[in-house]
Amino acid sequence: MNFVLKSPFKPRGDQKKAIEELIKGFEKGERFQTLLGVTGSGKTFTVANVIEKLNLPTLIISHNKTLAAQLYQEFKSFFPANAVEYFISYYDYYIPEAYLPATDTYIAKETLINKEIDRMRLSATRSLYERRDVIIVASVSCIYGIGDPNNYFSLKLNLQKDRILTRKKLLDFLTELRYERTEDLILQPSMFRVRGNIFDIFPPYHKTPIRVELEEDIVENLFEIDSLTGFVIREIDEFNLYPTNYFITPESKLKIAVDRIKKELKERVSELEKEGKKLEAQRLQERTYYDLELLEEMGYCPGIENYSRHLSLREEGEPPYTLIDYFPEDFLMIIDESHMTIPQLRAMYEGDRSRKKTLVEHGFRLPSALDNRPLKFKEIEERFKKVLFLSATPSEYEVKKSGGRVVEQIIRPTGLIDPVVEIKPTKNQIEVIEREIKERVKRGERVLITTLTKRMAEKLAAFLYEKGFKVKYLHSDLDALERVKLLTELRRGDVDIIVGINLLREGLDLPEVSLVIVLDADKEGYLRSETSLIQTFGRAARNVNGKVILFADKITLSMENAIAETNRRRKIQIEYNKKYRIKPRTVKKEIRDFFYARKMPAILKVAEKKEFYSSKDEIEELIKRLDAEMKDAANNLEFEKAAVIRDKIFELKEILLNF
Repeated sequence: MNFVLKSPFKPRGDQKKAIEELIKGFEKGERFQTLLGVTGSGKTFTVANVIEKLNLPTLIISHNKTLAAQLYQEFKSFFPANAVEYFISYYDYYIPEAYLPATDTYIAKETLINKEIDRMRLSATRSLYERRDVIIVASVSCIYGIGDPNNYFSLKLNLQKDRILTRKKLLDFLTELRYERTEDLILQPSMFRVRGNIFDIFPPYHKTPIRVELEEDIVENLFEIDSLTGFVIREIDEFNLYPTNYFITPESKLKIAVDRIKKELKERVSELEKEGKKLEAQRLQERTYYDLELLEEMGYCPGIENYSRHLSLREEGEPPYTLIDYFPEDFLMIIDESHMTIPQLRAMYEGDRSRKKTLVEHGFRLPSALDNRPLKFKEIEERFKKVLFLSATPSEYEVKKSGGRVVEQIIRPTGLIDPVVEIKPTKNQIEVIEREIKERVKRGERVLITTLTKRMAEKLAAFLYEKGFKVKYLHSDLDALERVKLLTELRRGDVDIIVGINLLREGLDLPEVSLVIVLDADKEGYLRSETSLIQTFGRAARNVNGKVILFADKITLSMENAIAETNRRRKIQIEYNKKYRIKPRTVKKEIRDFFYARKMPAILKVAEKKEFYSSKDEIEELIKRLDAEMKDAANNLEFEKAAVIRDKIFELKEILLNF
């Protein structure tokens, strides 16, 4: 299947040139290319065009879950007929297993898995197996081990109408694939229900359950059904059933894996005893034997990923299987915001190893647990086939990998030019800030102020509040939903100014912001590096009146380079606008109400108005229907809406307990 790009837009500005250069580079055999795209220049649209022309399965890696969700939504709209998938960490809550020797404290692993994200992860790998028109938008968690794809896909069961399949064989298959039998009326993912020769199966990677009707050992009918009512949605001719998780191992391999684990355990216990660590040796034996019993009886155990080296029959030190191994040989990798994502990819391995090493040394895990890990950066590089780095500020690594050649996309379709950058002395800076803010507020525009310290941000926000400004402090203690709410308030005009530290760079799309103020701009360091400064300047690049003020008493090399690069881009943009008589215009973007108050689901409206419930059954029915709406919202990545519905469900459950 081919990628088909659907968009009302046509390439504009230097998008067309960038698309042509990138495609030509890959067709010539270039392994690495870098696209330097300024903020608001339509990099995503350019990339969508490249994907359509190259027609290769594509992995897009983002350093940030929120940005990954944004990219996922954008690519879904660009490629509605193709498989656009989402692959991020599926934990809503995660405390890793750890041991603190100083206090002799063992911390057991605690997790809360988001079932909707788990479904999307499994759906992503399923799409890769069944088709080639696949785009997967992933966070850096895609470099963590997820199990051998050969094991996973070898256990697939293909269901087809008129295929010979006995009732017993289907039951055996479902058991082997780790589906759980239930008699509940409402079918949950990874479960199945049997009524005579009718099987209702809910694959965890599919949105709806599947009904299989057998007649004289033949598949007579296949349907998609509603999980709540059991009503038939549509008839289908074929469906692939895959295991419920990535670490399921065929029986033949499982026996070999168990023998290998026993052998390693014997060797490790002997080592610990020789070192005089009898407590650690006993602890390791007890924990491992318990896991082995479960593996031999059930084929699964808690923390099974720690035995992944043996389950996939790898040797010590060999890299784990990751999402990348589920892709075919010819695929395109796109690394978004590469100046941030590449350092994250580099850092994953060491942090993970440090924690696991302590567990191994104190007898909580076998040494093979160290091979349940993220990829080392060198191993990631070995998996680079065709790579496109995306950034407004590519680092030396990306430029070097691309052979010094960088494709530039500097012209914005809106005609907007990079903001003017002014340097002002720190003396009397508060008075200057106050004067500049008043000018913006009078025009109905917004202001972002970035400081170096939390204390400075708090003091400045308090001072401006006392002066009568509508100001708020954006700090690290705010969770994702509160942050979204605050930024929405800024766009709506409920807040005119936001003061923050390192929270005003990538991923903020705020066209109402016309002024960005940087305090202590001359304090050289990570927060005031050339890259950080250019990214910060970009927050004012979506408004026709965009301006940046740097307060500093000297000009650092980072300031000099950032301003020089901004002026270079401004010159190109101004000349282009003059040549084609383009008048710059501020980006127009719909302001979506926080928690989607104007799009409140029908059932939630009923629940909000209810003051009296006649019976437990009424409350339970309301909870059931709200749960379905919550899942639909989560499925559409409307997490704020899902959160509101979830809170109402908790409230109703509390009422139910006291009914």
